[in-house]
Amino acid sequence: AVVFAQGQVTPALLGVVSGAVEIRLGTVDGAVSVVEVTGPGRLFGLASFASGLPSTYEAVTRAPTRLLCFGPDAYRILMDEVPGFARALMAEFACRHATAMRLLTAARHQGAMERLTLALARLSGEQPDAPHDDQGWRHLRVTQSELAELAGLTRQTVNDMLRALAVQGRLRTAYRGVWLAP
Repeated sequence: AVVFAQGQVTPALLGVVSGAVEIRLGTVDGAVSVVEVTGPGRLFGLASFASGLPSTYEAVTRAPTRLLCFGPDAYRILMDEVPGFARALMAEFACRHATAMRLLTAARHQGAMERLTLALARLSGEQPDAPHDDQGWRHLRVTQSELAELAGLTRQTVNDMLRALAVQGRLRTAYRGVWLAP
């Protein structure tokens, strides 16, 4: 489901209670690029909500998702009356900005392998509870198509690079996922 569309002013600061929300950019020709997958405990929609400007991205749920919405009154109380909330929100916003800058740098200045490695690192951070096997390999749930979207590459390019990383012993491919070396 669409939580809010690109170009729409976000009516609230939103938090993911359960499920996942894709933060993605659309182009005039209909292409979509996933910037981030926001999971439980994460906030989104702050820039548009706080500024009153149209959102630069759209937010779409990936699966059944429960959201927490902080409207203008709740936001004012949290900012003005809850000690530490504003600092925590600023830290979250600064992390988001740093991630956006890394993505921009990758898109403009890094090759395909660097972009894939960055996408895998992002996924690893978004899946902190990913299972490990007996040898310490970590399983990330992701399809090649999803990896391609995150890295801004074609699925075939991602497939070729995953094969190369597997030959190097850096990862193993699996159905709907990859195993990262310890």
